[in-house]
Amino acid sequence: MLDVNTAPPPLLLVQGDEELLASRAITAAVEGARAADPGADVREYEAGALAAGEVAEMLSPSLFGGRRVLVVRSGQDARKDLITALVAYAKNPDPEVSLIVSHLGGAKGKALADGLKSAGATVVAAAKLKGDRERVAFVRDEFRRNGGRCDEAAAAALLASVGNDLREIAAACSQLIADTDGKITEAVVARYYKGRAEVSGFTVADAAMVGDVPGALEALRWALHVGVDPVPIADAIADGVRTVAKVASAGRGNPYQMASSLGMPAWKIQRAQERARGWTPEGLVDAMRAAADCNAAVKGGAEDRGYALEKAVFAVAAARRGGGR
Repeated sequence: MLDVNTAPPPLLLVQGDEELLASRAITAAVEGARAADPGADVREYEAGALAAGEVAEMLSPSLFGGRRVLVVRSGQDARKDLITALVAYAKNPDPEVSLIVSHLGGAKGKALADGLKSAGATVVAAAKLKGDRERVAFVRDEFRRNGGRCDEAAAAALLASVGNDLREIAAACSQLIADTDGKITEAVVARYYKGRAEVSGFTVADAAMVGDVPGALEALRWALHVGVDPVPIADAIADGVRTVAKVASAGRGNPYQMASSLGMPAWKIQRAQERARGWTPEGLVDAMRAAADCNAAVKGGAEDRGYALEKAVFAVAAARRGGGR
């Protein structure tokens, strides 16, 4: 993690597709530059809108002295001439200038990321968190960095209440720290989020996975009524199906012994084992297809996203009934 009290290195590559982590890394670097030199000249640009000809002037030392910081966001969108200019500069950077580039990773614009790495850039990983284990670790670390603490069960309960969006998770951690003594337990989370958890996407998904169509529809309609965004509901349905499919394919076993190999907490495995009853592999395939169609409709701007979610609830329940025959 970057030190906000220390000037950033001459070359910094923030690589990954998790917006919150990337944004924090850039902010920490800029704050470090300003801590080292309160008069630092900081300029930020989107790579797709930056011309190669502008780079030389921005990266050259100031006639009046002082630190300069150039932040280039979305480096994967840089044109070839800009990539060439940035990589050429990176081979002989000025120690009084900090070049900070964010890049989503992946194949697009890979030459820029590779060129900066070859030139010795400091790399900060900002990839999306994978699986519940990493999210639980993030929650616990978030409380620690804000002066609080929580155990694994409390972190898991918070994720079940808030969802998987890292910005929402971070905001929830901050709010709990502000409203409590900083000692976060599962009971504290349950008390604080009573009501909200009852209308989360996970409630909809859990009901659909056990074939409780009336319960799923009631939870869905109430969630939409109180303003829960359709996207995390669609994500929760897809996650519910995937989790049951993954746990079912692993066979029966002790959840605590299976946690490591499946990469998920024991409590989630135990819950998935309970929801797997009545499902067949064919039924789960149909349910995954329905969840994928729902995600495409909700995230693709369907005119009636509520209808797309209701359709998914019926389809998942039907897949379970079909598999149970």
